[in-house]
Amino acid sequence: MRHNRPTKIIVIAVLVASTTALVLRSWLQVVLRDHDLDKLFAADLSYLISFPILLLLLFPVWRTSSIWIRSCLDVTVLDVRFVVRALALGLLLRAAWWCQLVSGISLGLYGNRDPALVSGPVFRFQCPDPQVIIIGFVVMAILVPLIEEVVHRGFVQSALNRYGSGIAIVGSAAIFTVFHPPENWGFVFFAGLVFGTQFRITKSLWSSLLTHATINGIIQIDWRCLQGQWNPHPSDIPVVESAVPALVLLLACVTSIGIILAGMHRGEDSPR
Repeated sequence: MRHNRPTKIIVIAVLVASTTALVLRSWLQVVLRDHDLDKLFAADLSYLISFPILLLLLFPVWRTSSIWIRSCLDVTVLDVRFVVRALALGLLLRAAWWCQLVSGISLGLYGNRDPALVSGPVFRFQCPDPQVIIIGFVVMAILVPLIEEVVHRGFVQSALNRYGSGIAIVGSAAIFTVFHPPENWGFVFFAGLVFGTQFRITKSLWSSLLTHATINGIIQIDWRCLQGQWNPHPSDIPVVESAVPALVLLLACVTSIGIILAGMHRGEDSPR
């Protein structure tokens, strides 16, 4: 059941409102940083204004699309297998990110060529203050996935479906990617394709939302708490002993993601 499918005008309004919210968020982040607030804490606190701004700017859209949004967030689809698959995809995507990072450093694709910084690998685990982690989880593992999945899968992908499901998935993933920092575009685009495929198969935002939340939740630990430096000397590149295992694991992660998505598709096509 699908009511009030998003139109082109609605999608444009949603994207303009999202851009406006992010611009205002960036302005507030600069203001908070000027008041000597921690960089990560300022980033998370500034994002808290995005949700009320979107609610305010898109109030007419929420009214006309409320039935549609509720149908995409119908909780009756949530069973154990559904949730486990979504969480597994999130874990595999984050593992894939680490594999591509390690292989990229090992092959010289990433790195800092400043001789003073060539060292490592040296890692230590030290988390920031608890309030930074808590706010980080609220923002990154709840608000960000909710807003981005409703916008990019619920509105953008649904509107693009009139051109075919393949174009809809790729198009929404591309727009989703542009809303992220350029240095992350490769991984974000791949994740967007996975999210879009989940939405296409399940007809529900819950699958991609749970996967998105899993990735962002893990990031609060491995990105904010794991401090490390690894810049192999140019003469040591390629670092075969780390590149090969990382590439093998990356292939394994991507293959596993494909298997899970294929299983979801077969389950959707089979009679219940």
